Amino acid sequence: MGEAGSTPAEAGKEGAPAEKATVARGAFLRDVLICSLGAYGGPEAHYSVFLDQLVAKKGYLREEEMVELIALCSVLPGPTSTQTIVAVGHKVGGPWLALWTMLVWALPVLVVMTALSFLYAILAAYDLSGEVLRYIGPMAVGFIVVASWRIGRKVVTDLPTGALMLFGAGVTYFIRAPWIFPLVLLIGGAVSIWLKREAGMWRRPVLAPPWRYLGLFAFFALGALALAAVTDHRIVQLFEAFYRYGYLVFGGGQVVVPVMHGELVHGNAMMSNAEFLTGYGLVQGLPGPMFSFAAYAGGMAARDAGGAGMQVAGAVAGGLGIFLPGLLLIYFVYPIWERLKGVRAIKISLAGINAVAGGLIAIAAVILIQASGLHWDNLLVVAVTALLLLSKRVPAPLLVVAAIALGVAF
Repeated sequence: MGEAGSTPAEAGKEGAPAEKATVARGAFLRDVLICSLGAYGGPEAHYSVFLDQLVAKKGYLREEEMVELIALCSVLPGPTSTQTIVAVGHKVGGPWLALWTMLVWALPVLVVMTALSFLYAILAAYDLSGEVLRYIGPMAVGFIVVASWRIGRKVVTDLPTGALMLFGAGVTYFIRAPWIFPLVLLIGGAVSIWLKREAGMWRRPVLAPPWRYLGLFAFFALGALALAAVTDHRIVQLFEAFYRYGYLVFGGGQVVVPVMHGELVHGNAMMSNAEFLTGYGLVQGLPGPMFSFAAYAGGMAARDAGGAGMQVAGAVAGGLGIFLPGLLLIYFVYPIWERLKGVRAIKISLAGINAVAGGLIAIAAVILIQASGLHWDNLLVVAVTALLLLSKRVPAPLLVVAAIALGVAF
C-alpha cells in the first residue's frame, strides 16, 4: 500500500510533526480496521479506541493533536467519530488515505446492516413471527435514554444552555417536519453567539481553502434536491434524504435518530416504528460507526420499490448519502483548520448547538417510548437496559442478544 519509513512515534521523539513522517499505509489501514472492529458505542467510546490504538500504541499523532481533531469534528455537521478518524487519515497520508480510512472504518458494519435490512423478509420466508424481535425496540429506547442523560449532563453547563435544551425538546416534540431540526440547531448556535458578544470573535483569518471540495459538497446537495423535486424514484429520494441528514446533524448516531424517525416513519411512512427501532437496536450490538444504521434504514425504505436489488440499492444510497458530506467537509476544512481555530465564534456557537441537540435526543426518547407502546413489559425493558448501561457492567452486544432471547422465550 505504501512505503515504510520512520514511525510517527520516532518522528515525534525527534521533534518533527507526526504528519510529516512517512508511514506504511497498509499498516495504518490495518490499525483503522482494528479500531472499526473494536469500537462499540457512540463517539465518546470510539475516541477512547482511537487514543489507545492510533496515539498510545502506534503514535501516528500526539494526544493533543487528536483532541484538536475531535474538537474540529464536533464543530462540523456529520458523524463526528467517523470524521475524526478520516481527519487522522488525512493528517497521516493525505486525501487518498483519508478516503481509504473512511472505507475501512465504515464498510464492515455497512455490509452487516445492509444484510440485516432483509431480516424481516427472512423471518417471513421461514414463517417465523417478527414478534421475536419485539423487545429490540424498547431496548433501543433504553440506549437513547442513557445517551440523552449523558449528553444532557455534558451540554447543560448554565441557565442558557439548559433553556436551549428545553427549547429544542419542546419545539421538535410538537413540530416534526424535517426542516425544523436544522432550524433549531442554527437558532441554538446563534443564541449562544448573541449571548457572548465578545470583541473580536469574528476575526477573519487568512485562508486558502480547497474550494473544489466545497463545490462538490454543494453539487451533491443541490443536485440531489433538484432531482428529488422532479422525480419520485425511490433511490433518488433516499439519497437526497440521507445526504441531507449527513450535513444537517451535529454529533453521533443518537442525534440523527429523531431526524430519521420523523421523516422515514412519521412523514413518509417508509417503515413502521417497530422496524425502525429494531434496526437501531441491532446496530447497538455492532462495532463501528452508528451512522451505519442508514444502510438498514435505506434498505428497509426501498424494499417495496422493486425486489432485493432495489433494497440493496436503497442501502447503498443510505450509507453513501449519509457519509459522503462528512468526508467532503473534512477534505475542505482540514487543510485550513489551523487558521480556523482562531475564529472564536465557531467555538462559542457549539455550546448552543450541542444544547439543542441534547434536547432533540431527550425528546426522541419520549416520542419513541410512546410509539413503542406504554405496556409494562416494554417499559421494564427500557428501564433495565438503561440501568445496565449506566452500570457499565454489561457490554452492548450482550444486551442485544438478551433482547432477542427474551422475545423468543416470551
